[in-house]
Parts: sequence; structure tokens; C-alpha cells
Amino acid sequence: MIPVPGFEGRRVAVFGLGRSGLTAARALKAGGALPVLWDDSVSSRMQAEAEGFAVEDLTSADWSGFAALVLSPGAPLTHPKPHWTVGKAKAAGVEVIGDIELFARAIAALPEAERPKVVAITGTNGKSTTTALIGWVLKQAGMTVHVGGNIGIGVLALPALTRDAVYVIEVSSYQLDLTTSFAPDVAILTNISPDHLDRHGGMEGYVAAKARIFAHAGLSLVGVDEEWGRRIAAGMADARTVSTSGAPADIGASDGRLTAAGETIDLLAARSLPGRHNAQNAAFAYAAARALGVPHDAAVQGLMTFPGLAHRMEEVGRLGRVRFINDSKATNADAARQALSSYERSFWIAGGRAKAGGIDDLEDLFPRVVEAFLIGEAAGPFAARLGDTPHRISGDMASAVKAAAEAAAATGREEVVLLSPAAASFDQYPDFEARGEAFRAAVLNLGATPSVHG
Repeated sequence: MIPVPGFEGRRVAVFGLGRSGLTAARALKAGGALPVLWDDSVSSRMQAEAEGFAVEDLTSADWSGFAALVLSPGAPLTHPKPHWTVGKAKAAGVEVIGDIELFARAIAALPEAERPKVVAITGTNGKSTTTALIGWVLKQAGMTVHVGGNIGIGVLALPALTRDAVYVIEVSSYQLDLTTSFAPDVAILTNISPDHLDRHGGMEGYVAAKARIFAHAGLSLVGVDEEWGRRIAAGMADARTVSTSGAPADIGASDGRLTAAGETIDLLAARSLPGRHNAQNAAFAYAAARALGVPHDAAVQGLMTFPGLAHRMEEVGRLGRVRFINDSKATNADAARQALSSYERSFWIAGGRAKAGGIDDLEDLFPRVVEAFLIGEAAGPFAARLGDTPHRISGDMASAVKAAAEAAAATGREEVVLLSPAAASFDQYPDFEARGEAFRAAVLNLGATPSVHG
């Protein structure tokens, strides 16, 4: 745990007692604060009480006595309308912050020579893989590394701050909205495409939230494959740019090759980094590692040995000449594009709860789809959009996997069955992880040989 100083003996309101909320409360208490907790869920309040926290109905609390409101990133700060706690906090002149800001203040409270290094990653797609990849490369180079934030462990639950450590933190737009002084040594924006627009009041608000990662950063690395990234980079004096499209940039990445600072790296041997999007992830990881003092050869070795992440272009098994790829994390069309672009042919499993635009933006990739197998609420709309592209409505995961496997095997060729849903999971599963595990189970139930990772 990372104790948070600065609120000793003062009451701090904490709303939202999920992973980040309870962790923040523990960190505040460890730093000497008096956290006061509330959640709409009775079971969450009971858990907080069982841990010995003060639980108080914040609807009727005296807000003038609070030093800050620590708001769950799941509660809206501004849109569609501010959460009721935000209104009460602002009326009382109480600052509204989140767990990443508490992390930043814990670091700032240390003497400069005692502070750890921080690498922070955000973006619409690719941020989890980039975060894990950077953590892997740094660990393989012998550094003390802690990975968390929006991926895995909440940031304040990571080990206590030490001068020799590097904290590699994935941050969401919701978390960045709640920061004021976050100052990573290396800040990365992978890419931007429309997402979470209801929570940010539109695209401009979403982009502004993402750009906050650079407000106090040391080295800024910006993906410039789309207009929004280019605009952000153009407004910064010292940003380093990454491109996979051949556009002018400090670091160029494409299928099989990475070029940076006069070095050319062959990525074909990096078995867990297929496709142009993973070349971009590798570019960010290489640049971050070099900025932290990792030698070129060690950085390259880290890229080559990365085992990959579950649910992100993950090969889960083989059955004869058919490979099964789990890309359940592709919850929107832009993410699915990355997977579909990585294979000349695929038997595509798609569907779920569609996001705005559905699969409209993927039409240019339909020729790569041998046949699509559609599941969930979006099966009908996706079928209509696919038009003449061969497809069938399978409905559920097990049926889709079985049908896709049979169709792929019937060609007698090396084939890929690709789960890349281009939709949210919430119609059939609690999250994309559960959906990915359902895919894995269905594949193994067919008798496929599991793929070995690591």
C-alpha cells in the first residue's frame, strides 16, 4: 500500500467503494487522514464498516468539514450531469480528486531524490497491452517495477514508494479528469477514437481528458495516427511522436519493423506482438525503456520475449490447422480493426452490445472475413451491415465457436478463428474477461490443444 500524506487528522469524503474507493480509503487512513465513506450499495457499506471505516450518509453530512472528496471514477464528474456528491463538494468549496491524484501527491511529498519513476499510459485502445509490455521490458532489464492503475491492481494498493522503483500506471479518461498535479516521468497517449462520449460531453471533452496526462509530464510520447493525436502533439513544444502510418514522426512502426533514433528493430521474432497496432505498442515501450536508461539490446530482448496479455490477440489453442485467437478486449470497432487487419483471412466471431456506429467503420475489412459468426444483441444489426459478406447468426459463444471451427477446418488450410467482438460484453457477460474465458472454454471443449504462454 502507498500511504497518502497531506490530510493528517482531517476528514476526507470517499464516495464509491469499489476497488479504487476502498483502496483510497485505506491509503488515506494509513497516511493519517480520517476517511468518511459512502456508497449507494448496502453491501459495500457493510464491507467498509467491517474494515473499521467511518461510514456516513454523505447526503446529509456537513461538507464544510471535509478537506476533499475522493470520487470513484465510475461516478460522473461533469456529464451527463455531475454526481450529487460533486455538487455538494463544490458548494462547500471542497476539492474533488481521485486515486491517481492521491498517488501523485504521495510522490510529491517525498524529497526529490527519494521519488520513484512513473510511466503513465492512456489511450482509447492499446493502453493495457502497452502498460503490460513496458512493465515486462523494464523487469527483464532488472529494474524494480510495479504495474497497476486501471489495469490489475489499483494504484494505491501497489507497494510503498521507493526511490529505486518504477511505477507503470494505466490511467483512464475518468481518472485523468480527477487529477490536478499528476506528473509522470514518461506520459504516453496511444491513440484516440470516439469512446465514453456521454461521460465527457462529446469528443472535445474526451480528448481534453486524455490530454491531461501531459499537463506536468517529463517526456511526452504521442500517437499521431489520427487527427486528434496530431492536434495534441502540434500544441506541445517537446512531444515525441509515434506513427504506424508512414507519416513523419520521431518513431516509426509498422508490421515487422520499428525505427527509432537511428535504430531499426525487427519485430517479426516478437511472437506476441503481431500487427501494426502491436508495432505501435512496441514503439512506445521501447521509447519509454530507453528514456529510463535501459540499453538498446536489453529493450529489444524484452520486446522479443513478451508473453502477451489475456484477451488481447491471445492465441488460446489449436485444433488441426486452425488457430483460435481471443481478442475479447476489442469492445469497439476501432479495437476490432486492429485484430482484423492482422490476418489476411479469418473466421470472425463478433457481437454483443453494440456501441455507436456498430461495425460501419470496418466495411473495408469485410473482404478479409471468410465468414462471420454473430452473437448477442448486435447479431441482427451486424448481420444487416455485413450484407453480402458470408455470415450466420449463432447467438451464443459455444455455438459460434463450434460453427466457426467446423467451417475453418473444412477449408483444409491454415486458418484463424478470431473472437474480436467490436461490441461491449454486458448483454451476455459481466465483462470482457468473462467473455474471453467463455471463448477459451468453448475452444478447449472442442478438443483443441491449449497454447502455452510465457
